[in-house]
Amino acid sequence: MQRRSLIARASALALLVAGSGAFAQEVTLKAVNAFQEGTYFARGFEKFIKKVNDEGKGIVQINYIGGPKAIPTFEQPNALRNGVVDMANTTSSFTAGLVPDGLALNYTRLTQAEMRKNGIFDQINASYADKGLYYYARTGEGIPYHLYLNKKIDSADLSGLKIRVAPIYRDFLQKQNATVVQMAPGEVYTALERGVVDGYAWPLVGIFDLGWADKTKFRVDPGFYAIELGVVFNLNSWNKLNAQQKAFLTKQAEWLEAQNVEMGKVDGPADAKKQADAGIQVIKLDDAQSKIFLKAAYDGGWEQIIKASPTKGPQLRALMEPK
Repeated sequence: MQRRSLIARASALALLVAGSGAFAQEVTLKAVNAFQEGTYFARGFEKFIKKVNDEGKGIVQINYIGGPKAIPTFEQPNALRNGVVDMANTTSSFTAGLVPDGLALNYTRLTQAEMRKNGIFDQINASYADKGLYYYARTGEGIPYHLYLNKKIDSADLSGLKIRVAPIYRDFLQKQNATVVQMAPGEVYTALERGVVDGYAWPLVGIFDLGWADKTKFRVDPGFYAIELGVVFNLNSWNKLNAQQKAFLTKQAEWLEAQNVEMGKVDGPADAKKQADAGIQVIKLDDAQSKIFLKAAYDGGWEQIIKASPTKGPQLRALMEPK
């Protein structure tokens, strides 16, 4: 009897150990980057991956397959939704075909911390969930977009100009009479070089990594909108994580979003100076034209959200539009 009791206890202990091992089992997530490896908008995500892999042994590891050469930028949202990858460093501009509401993150002056606190971010994430996605963490904020040109302008009217666009500012620039050309970031340098476009819209930071500064003569002020970049999960991939894995990644998300403060305070002014040193001239629209330009930017942005999401769009605009 004693021998049977010892065997039973040993068996129970083995099951307990096996169960605790299953809880702590390491998971490997496949990740892709919408931006070319090593460039400004890729680097924050790449630091995050290294941090997770260094600190998450036995819990979470990330298999980073690279940038647009692995999966083209505009194919990544569907790859993410379909579970080809588990997570992507991307932007609402690139996922707008699936989640138009996400563009609202660009049309506000509220910080990510404020939107998490007041519940607005949860409302937007509900739209991501409807498409099988989960917006995990912001990797960029606090930087305005600008129009960069090779031809001089003195008004908000962009007639005669061919501008590279992404969905975030497509409608706005069309309404200002520009001819718009949508293309992935990796195609812009050649388009500038060959005269396919006369300019592009892009944040204040990042043009040097892509080589665009060599083909750019002017930056137009004022800036508009606010940059948004973020890590988005396949929702099923997130939901399959156990409590320990989610807790670990939630802490990593907090670290990741804390890094964004440097963008606005340090990186933006540094790149503005670098542009000036490189000979890129600033075209400063006068007060009247600036007002026209900015009103058109925000009206155009919100109108495309409301058109795509007639119920939720107006609610988000009331909560998020700069007053």
